[in-house]
Amino acid sequence: MIPLSAYVAVSAVLFITGLLGVLIRRNFIIVLMAVEIMLNAANINLVAFSHYLESMAGQLVALFVIAIAAGEAAVGLAIIIVVFRGKISTNVDEMNLLKW
Repeated sequence: MIPLSAYVAVSAVLFITGLLGVLIRRNFIIVLMAVEIMLNAANINLVAFSHYLESMAGQLVALFVIAIAAGEAAVGLAIIIVVFRGKISTNVDEMNLLKW
């Protein structure tokens, strides 16, 4: 049986990887992928603690997080396509199209 601390450690490594991807990278697609990695790290924690506490609540919340992440990815990719049609760059620093 795998201990709970192993799941928490893997989740922490994934979350830190996603956080570094959001803070360091400037490509909008990579930033979206890093956010997805962070959400998956939270899902690992939810399911691991749900199993440890013998409750289905964490697994249900993880299912909702997955559904919301799918919607976020679809909206984010739609925004990228709209911005990319007007410009040739997907660099986060160069995007001021959505500002007033």
